[in-house]
Amino acid sequence: MGEVTLSGRVQSFLAAGPQPMWIGGAWVPAADGAVLPSLNPATGEPLCQVASAGTEDVDRAVRAARLAFEDGPWPRLTAAQRSAYLYAIADAIEAHAEELAQVESLDNGKPVTAARQADVRKSIAHFRYYAGWPTKITGDTVPVSVPETFAYTLFQPVGVCGQIIPWNYPLLMAAWKLAPALAAGCTMVLKPAEQTPLSALYLARILEGVDLPPGVINVVTGYGETAGAALASHPDVDKIAFTGSTEVGRLILKAAGDSNLKRVSLELGGKSPNIIFADADLEQASLGAADGIFYNMGQDCTAGSRVFVERAVYDRVGAHLADRAAALRLGPGLDEATEIGPLISQEQLQRVEGYVAQGAREGARRLAGGDRPTDPGLRHGYFARPTVFADVRNDMRIAQEEIFGPVVTVIPFQDVDEAIRLGNQTRYGLAAGVWTRDLRKAHRVAAAMRAGTVWVNSYGSGAVEMPFGGFRESGHGREHGFEGIRLYSEVKSVLMNLAGE
Repeated sequence: MGEVTLSGRVQSFLAAGPQPMWIGGAWVPAADGAVLPSLNPATGEPLCQVASAGTEDVDRAVRAARLAFEDGPWPRLTAAQRSAYLYAIADAIEAHAEELAQVESLDNGKPVTAARQADVRKSIAHFRYYAGWPTKITGDTVPVSVPETFAYTLFQPVGVCGQIIPWNYPLLMAAWKLAPALAAGCTMVLKPAEQTPLSALYLARILEGVDLPPGVINVVTGYGETAGAALASHPDVDKIAFTGSTEVGRLILKAAGDSNLKRVSLELGGKSPNIIFADADLEQASLGAADGIFYNMGQDCTAGSRVFVERAVYDRVGAHLADRAAALRLGPGLDEATEIGPLISQEQLQRVEGYVAQGAREGARRLAGGDRPTDPGLRHGYFARPTVFADVRNDMRIAQEEIFGPVVTVIPFQDVDEAIRLGNQTRYGLAAGVWTRDLRKAHRVAAAMRAGTVWVNSYGSGAVEMPFGGFRESGHGREHGFEGIRLYSEVKSVLMNLAGE
């Protein structure tokens, strides 16, 4: 294994100069010529520049999406034809899979092995899954109490959708948003995070070959406080879908309400409990807990950042986690041997380091990590060693606030009731994990956790067929499965009078 050689297409893409936006089927710069840099988190150096959209650019993209939705060929396609487009997109991504993995690794910092095996593969699967839905979106006939009335429901596309995606899984989050919206018949304006705009732009170049009607998918790049805010508050956007922090989610919800009460779905933060009972397979549970927090550098909304361990095995599990943290190989994403890459930015690195220092001040005991690597080859990147804290109380800041980095708190509990109580003591509710050989205990805890997804004897596995979303401040709405179609649909009731004259 060694450093991946960039494909010629990726090299040409990066060397092409400021990357324009994809609006109305054409590549266009920002109206005012503004650009922003996209940095390599492994080195801190610029990869390239991309257009930085302002209000005028967002308005242009929304108008293109509206035209495509109202007057273009897209609304007149049959369900089978929409399905064919989705299959074609999946095939096109598969044909460019290695290029997309390289772009994702460079721009986000994640190991290229993970980008290939998870991000790109799951993106393909997402489009293929939703390719099967257009011909199966049906309404119902309803036996109503009104005499001589034939009643039925229709599922219809919600319209123009603004989709704002985060920097931790840029390509996969684009697939999560685009695929069900296309299946439902909507048109989109996609805004990637300013830290990771490249995979969305590369995907748009791939979509050129699929020959989607102009304006069905538009990609605008820019800062959240400008382009993102303009999209959330635009009066001609029918729906906003957002994945990101709870704090930004609140701003989007307010902007949507203040403009036109557009529909909003939010997938926000988490501080997920991962509960290990003494009767679990401790080796499997410890490895699963480590993967649950250290995967993707801990930059995951479902990260199992609070590991609750039954007192009888508390020290053993803590030692397992510390050993795993110390053994993970840090490095740049394009090194095939890298297991954990850099954090996304200098800002995120400083945030993580601040929480590590806060944990020490609060009296937590550090079992592993908490510092930067000493390897000279990593000194310019945003690297932080995976950190394990023991002797943590559930009311400490490091146990209650989302760190979004490779930092895990290990908290003891005495029995099932205490595990449930402690696990639910959070303002979030996105995910939870339970490790036990006792099926009755597993079912009891799974039912009691205030979380949108509960894993039993595993952590973090995703299934496009299963609804995904959060309770409480982790957001509202569900993605995946038919719930993904619902997010982008309106239900219309039709009642026909069958009475004679």
